[in-house]
Amino acid sequence: MKLIILDRDGVINHDRDDYVKSADECVPIEGSIDAIARLHQAGFTIVVATNQSGLAREKFDLDDLEAMHEKITGLVEEAGGEISAIFYCPHVPEDNCKCRKPKTGLVDAIEAEFNISAEGFYFVGDSLRDLQAGAQKSCKLGLVRTGNGLKTLSQLSNPELQTNNPMLDIREIFVFENLKHFADVILSVND
Repeated sequence: MKLIILDRDGVINHDRDDYVKSADECVPIEGSIDAIARLHQAGFTIVVATNQSGLAREKFDLDDLEAMHEKITGLVEEAGGEISAIFYCPHVPEDNCKCRKPKTGLVDAIEAEFNISAEGFYFVGDSLRDLQAGAQKSCKLGLVRTGNGLKTLSQLSNPELQTNNPMLDIREIFVFENLKHFADVILSVND
């Protein structure tokens, strides 16, 4: 099994400062849906791991979240691909749960669900907490410049701006313009 873990907001779909609250507001980033389909067609298992504190903050409800995920998975299926699972954390940071990235609970759940270690597989995100969660599980780290990616790049180049642990070294992170660019690179290497 070849696993790729993706963050959602800012990687697959555009992020919003006021939260993505509905399927209508869940707008794919150009090329991201096709990228997932191409990766799936090449034999990768695509899984999403996303913090969704808007649930606990009552910005949207579970039906809204499911509608967003149905939209994304439906678009990927129309493009000839598949997202094998979507794991999400519904908590706010103050809940101090185990599943909210940068903690590893979502990746732990993925490993248990698929009976596989995430070690050595890609975790692709746009924020520091995505990369920190992946780093703790010894994933290869992919940062996209979409979403919070540019802000995250500046955090990586200045350790004083890094919050939480572990501290990350920018030299150990692969940087991509977007998810399409990530897929182009991965697929060219795996040819």
